[in-house]
Amino acid sequence: MDAIQVTSLTKKFSDLVAVDNVSFTVRPGEVFGYLGPNGAGKTTTIRTLTGITTPTSGTARIFDLDIVTDTIRARRQMGIVYETSNVYDDLTAWQNMMFAGELYNVGKKDREERGSALLATFGLLERKGNRVHGFSKGMKRRLTLAMGLINDPQLLFLDEPTSGLDVQSNLIIREVLQDLTSRGVTVFLTTHNIEEANVTCDRVAIINKGRIAAIDSPERLKKTIQSVQSIEVAFEKGISEALTTLSRLPMVSEVRKEGDKIRLYTDDPSTLLEEIMEYSRVHQNRVVSATTRGPTLEDVFIHLTGLQAPATGGGGNGR
Repeated sequence: MDAIQVTSLTKKFSDLVAVDNVSFTVRPGEVFGYLGPNGAGKTTTIRTLTGITTPTSGTARIFDLDIVTDTIRARRQMGIVYETSNVYDDLTAWQNMMFAGELYNVGKKDREERGSALLATFGLLERKGNRVHGFSKGMKRRLTLAMGLINDPQLLFLDEPTSGLDVQSNLIIREVLQDLTSRGVTVFLTTHNIEEANVTCDRVAIINKGRIAAIDSPERLKKTIQSVQSIEVAFEKGISEALTTLSRLPMVSEVRKEGDKIRLYTDDPSTLLEEIMEYSRVHQNRVVSATTRGPTLEDVFIHLTGLQAPATGGGGNGR
């Protein structure tokens, strides 16, 4: 039995088709990433799968329960964490946890035991008696996630869980996700953070303008554009001059500045590496590091969505 089964799902708002004939399945125990730019249809999909929005056509089943005709039973299987925190600022962290437990119809003893354990997991137990209005964004986000787990769900929906968070909160959330999947919990993760999807997800669906462009594991998706090769290089005296000079090489299709490094795209990395070393010798600018890279999930994303970003010289792919 699949954790999620979506068949020909469509959602329209007047003339806008937010989700357009989407089909996919999510296997039990996997982290399934739903990756796309803002406005691609990610949140509409998650609202439909959780019973908040009724689809225009098509079906969605949660552990074989139809989300439209069997909404209550289906929702008992899931925890939901939306991008916007749904905590109540005037309540304490503990009161928020207990309120969430009551909403999920969790018994008093269970919700108190789980509430304490979850607050400890998310580093909030010492603040359980504090009102939430004094919490940082990261703390509120962690509390929201804890509230979404109060019913011990078998399926967790996460809508942009780490958007704009501090490093500590990101690390805690990633560790919790690893623990959940090790216990067989299925995670449906919507994000526009490509690196998050790359390191977290077993499989990724890339959605653009309401349609699925591709579904596969991150590594297999990368192999679909194996021709995209690049060399990332840093120089001792900086990259200002190198950026201009190296972008003119005939084998370079695109150049990107990435911090204190340059990333040069090419179909001929061996020859390009020789040219880089020649530049280094002629200009007496020693190479600090040089790394040959295959395609990234970001490259796949750009290739499939056609999104563009400013680039220095060469071609023009970008986010």
